[in-house]
Order: sequence, then structure tokens, then C-alpha cells
Amino acid sequence: MTKMELPLRRARTKIVATLGPASDSSTALIEMLAAGSDVFRLNTAHSQPDDLRRQVEMIRDVGEQVGRSVGILIDLAGPKIRLGQLAEEPLACAEAQQFTLVRGETSNKPDELTSNYEPLIDEISAGDRVMLADGTVGMMVVKKTANSATLVVLAAGEIRSRQGINLPGARLSIQSPTERDLEFARLAAELEADFVGLSFVRSPAEVLRLRTELTEAGSRAMIIAKIEKPEALEHLEAIVDAADGIMVARGDLGVEIDVAEIAIVQKRIIKLCSEYRKPVIVATQMLESMRSSRLPTRAEATDVANAILDGADACMLSGETAIGEHPSVVVEMMNRIAQATEPLLAAAPRPQLVHRERDAVKEITLATIHGASEIARQLKAKMVVVATRSGATAVARAKQRGFTRTVGVSGDPQTLRKMSLFWGITPLVGAPVDDVAALMQYVDKWGKHEGTLAPGDRVVHISGAGLVEAAHNQVIVHEVK
Repeated sequence: MTKMELPLRRARTKIVATLGPASDSSTALIEMLAAGSDVFRLNTAHSQPDDLRRQVEMIRDVGEQVGRSVGILIDLAGPKIRLGQLAEEPLACAEAQQFTLVRGETSNKPDELTSNYEPLIDEISAGDRVMLADGTVGMMVVKKTANSATLVVLAAGEIRSRQGINLPGARLSIQSPTERDLEFARLAAELEADFVGLSFVRSPAEVLRLRTELTEAGSRAMIIAKIEKPEALEHLEAIVDAADGIMVARGDLGVEIDVAEIAIVQKRIIKLCSEYRKPVIVATQMLESMRSSRLPTRAEATDVANAILDGADACMLSGETAIGEHPSVVVEMMNRIAQATEPLLAAAPRPQLVHRERDAVKEITLATIHGASEIARQLKAKMVVVATRSGATAVARAKQRGFTRTVGVSGDPQTLRKMSLFWGITPLVGAPVDDVAALMQYVDKWGKHEGTLAPGDRVVHISGAGLVEAAHNQVIVHEVK
């Protein structure tokens, strides 16, 4: 059935793996796919356009080799404020020590700091907090002049050049997406990326600005809005509504807000995404210790499990696969944790599929999905097959959290790749979607080949009969020959 057989040990929760020096090869990609990866993330903060072109081509080639629809997420860097070049490397910051923030991007003295954001001195005020090194070093602005600001260290530690600067509570004029982001967005359109991540979102207007750019460039990529700023939490529902998916980016979010609130905020975001039927990814430090260890800590394993129980559609690996010592091992571990956790979801009440104004899915389709899922449950069907043009019906099925194995089919290759992010949906390559009888035969043959279907098993097909425009209004129950 495929050019290269990969073992099927896949959880329903999807795994997003970040490419980096440790995983930037066809061999590493195949190993991570075999271990359970579904989507590969390309981080533009550390890439140049030619890097992205090569990586996208490599991922597509690997997907062709293994006969699998593999999603690609191009993650825009956003308006990340970073330290400039330090005079000493690393630079120790002792408690109560004072530093001077000056203009420019290169420090001339050990007690000077610079940044890549020229208006920073103009836009901070006395009393503002300045967090460095992922929040491990904390400072406060105690005095400001026209061309400098004096900072005092509140939490000691070491800092390095180009590390991120977070300013919790400060309102900055920096624009998102940046001009560099828009250049990479146009490249993402050219490369037919399936998902584009928008970093440091503060309002739905920023999502709409990126959508305009992508649409004008001919892209149908799903926009994944990354929640990592307090302003995003103030406009959360509008951002969820405007975006196609959400990422709970706990790294910068955990610096920008009280770290004690992270778990509650994560649950709030996931719940809202469930209500709006938007895929949601939980990211950052999920299995951080596995950068070097072959086993996670107990806390990390629990963190992944709790994200799944909260309702995450996908969990993301960042440095673990980008620069870690054994990328495929960490993917396999995340897959194992998901498989061990997901049975608890089977006993949970099924979420209600509520129709909303401006909904991409018709009310008839939602009712059909609900009815088909109930039929599958009563008949103990072994598989549900969803035929979809855009993928919206597959998202609705995924958000229902039905435990009958679900296969998504489409005549659009990009829709198949998008389904790689949807919880519990297996995109099936090569299925004939315009002929119901041929589709049933194809699914039967594929299911028997992979060992999930046997003669006499029942399969429930959800599709459109063509009687209602752009709606899924047909359910067919089929027994495997």
C-alpha cells in the first residue's frame, strides 16, 4: 500500500516535532515519523529562506517515500526583543547589581546592555520589570534618561548575547507580524506550507493582517496563533475566533504572566478552542530533560498526560527534537504517554458540537457527524471514514473525541496534510473520493492490509449526497467483505 512501510504505533493525540541540527536529515525524519510524529515545525527565528526551501522539499520527499500526509508548520519569529552583543560572555548578574541599557546592538562595557529593538528605551518606564534568559534573571528599571535606562538585578543569574527580553506589563509599539514575518509568510505561501504560526499575538487584527497577506499570496495555510502575551489573554475569544488554530506557547507566556497561573490559563485556552472547534497545540518544555536523557522526569510525563486530558489536539517538541541527543526516542516517549493517557478520555462525556454564527461547518453537517458517531458506537463499528474538501468536517469529528478509529479522505493533498494535526484523524493518501463504492473497497483493502479491519467489521462513512450544498448529510454503514 505504501512505498515504505512504517509501524503503526500512533496515538490519537498528534505530535509536532521541531526540526533543527539534530533532526535535519531524511533519516531522522523517517525515524521520527515511525516513532509517532505527525507535523514538522520549521522555526524561522533560526532559519534563512534557502534553509526553509530545502527542509520543505526534504519533508515532502520523505512523505512521498512513506506514503503518508505529513504536515508542515512554518513558525514566524514575531517581534521578539533580544539582547545585543554583550561585552563579556556569559555575563554574571549578581543581586542588587546595576546595569545600564543603552542604544545600539553592541555593548562596550561589562555593565552595559543593548537590544535589537531601537525604541526600547523610549517605551519603558521606571518600575517596569525586565526578564532575561527565559525569566531566570529578573531586573527592574529604576531610572531613565533620554538615551539610557538604569536596571537593578532582582533575581541573579547568567545572561548571554541574543537571549530574549521579556517586559511583563509593558505596552510596546512593536508591530506584529513584522516585515520579516511577512517575507517568510510569502515564502510559506510559495512553499504551500500547511500551517503558519504567528508569534506574540496581541489582538485579532494581527491575525487578520497575516491572513490578508497569505490570501493575496494564494495560500490556504491554517493560521496558528501563539498565545504568549498578557494582551492575548485579554482578547482571547476574538483571537480564537479569528485564527484557524491556537498554540499555548508556555515559554514566553510563563515569563509574561505569573508562572503559578500557567496551568489554569492553559485549561482556559484549551476549553475555548474546544467550544470554537479549533485545533490547539500545547508547547514548550514538555519533555525538556530528554534533550540529554533517554527518560523524562515524572513531572514531564504528567505534564504531557494532563495536556491531553485538558483536551489538547497536539503536543509539541521544540529543543528536544531540534538540538536534543536522540530526537526519535523523545517522540516515541511522547507517543507512549499519549497512548497510556487517552483511554481515560473514552469515559469522559462527548463534547457538544454547537453551531456558531459564521461557522465554517453547516448545522446539518454537525448533526450528521453526531448521528454517525452514535451509529458507530451502537454498532461497535471498527472505523469511521470522513470525506472532506476543506478539512472542517474532520475538525468537527476530531473535537467530538469519538474513540472509533477515524480516517479522513480528500481529493485535496493539502487538506490531507492539514488533517495530520487533527486529533484522532488518520489522513488516508490515494483514496478515490468521488466514487463511494470505490472508496469503500479502497478503505477495506487498506484496513485489512494494516490489520485494523477484518471481514464482517462495520465501517461508517460520512459524506455529502449532493442534495444540500456544501453539507455532509449522508451516512452509510458498510460491512467489510
